[in-house]
Amino acid sequence: MHSSRRMMVGAALFAAASGVEAQTSVTLYGLADVFVQYLNNGGMGSWSQRSGGSSGSNFGLKGSEDLGNGVKAVFTLENGFNINNGTSFVDSTAMFYRQAWVGLSHDRYGSISFGRQYQPTFWAIYPTDPFRANEVLSPLAAAATAVDRNTFAVQTGGGRSSNAMVYKSPNVGGVQLWGMYALAASVTQPLPATTGNMLDLAVTYTGYGLYAALAYQKQHPGLKTVPGLPSALPSLSTEHFTGALAYRVGIVNLSFNYVYHRPADAPAGSLAARLNAAHPFSVMEAGATVQATAVDAIQLAGIQRVARGVHDNAWGVQLGAEHSLSKRTLIYARAGYIRNNGTSTMSWPGVTVSGLGRSQTLAVTGLAHRF
Repeated sequence: MHSSRRMMVGAALFAAASGVEAQTSVTLYGLADVFVQYLNNGGMGSWSQRSGGSSGSNFGLKGSEDLGNGVKAVFTLENGFNINNGTSFVDSTAMFYRQAWVGLSHDRYGSISFGRQYQPTFWAIYPTDPFRANEVLSPLAAAATAVDRNTFAVQTGGGRSSNAMVYKSPNVGGVQLWGMYALAASVTQPLPATTGNMLDLAVTYTGYGLYAALAYQKQHPGLKTVPGLPSALPSLSTEHFTGALAYRVGIVNLSFNYVYHRPADAPAGSLAARLNAAHPFSVMEAGATVQATAVDAIQLAGIQRVARGVHDNAWGVQLGAEHSLSKRTLIYARAGYIRNNGTSTMSWPGVTVSGLGRSQTLAVTGLAHRF
């Protein structure tokens, strides 16, 4: 089955590539990103080669068709992969893990789309993370995806939703509205899980060097299977409140974001209650991006994650630098430190913390090429 899927993808990409000149509304695009990492995890050092440190390695197809009267049919299909070993990113069962949607857009009335898509909350917070909400090395991703026993039953948005319907308004005076409703979905990787329906609303403003955004998410209950637990763990209904700000002063873009995750109370006697795994938590990030030259950028971010009602918190700092060799190719470096306190186990995605309250230091250098 996997071989047939790969053959289908290869045939589709070959057909798209051969027809790009004739069909100017269809584009084959992608990014190959690889880096070498040194990690000190609680005093234990290791070296590895990984994928997607600046932006996730991906390839995709996107296109549009003019239907007349200002209406267009639009679509995007986008796969994620690991360039270091050729495997699928996160979920090997998903052909287009990153995006898979189709919709209609209108210059005056906005757009509506259906499928697997980025959530409005993601677009609200994205411009305020110096590391572009990268799923591998962003401190924001580290805080959002932390495997923490005190918040294990609390859902996090995840950035994307399957079975989603998204409306995006036109930009009017710098203001844009977003709305999404996603139906329940199931996955088998990285853990077998079912997510409930989700509502996501956001408003953004851009103008005069200022960016501001507010977002609200409501996730209905779900379920996930975790090795070592006596039964499936309920994922509690969770609300997410997001605020984000950025302001540009010359070559410096200052940014700040804050997210509060509030779960419903765990039912008495439930597995979530017995594990004490339903504490609300907050994530706060402040940072800056400096466009030092036309081809050089420096990023700096500080992050804090706090679980409420327990001794469980972490803070971190990260410095980044990028140098563009051309319009399509760049080299980059990252250096970061995460300090866990109490029972906190926060680290960068893909890194398993060596023990409770252990800290990590990371240094990487990488290469990314866009095509």
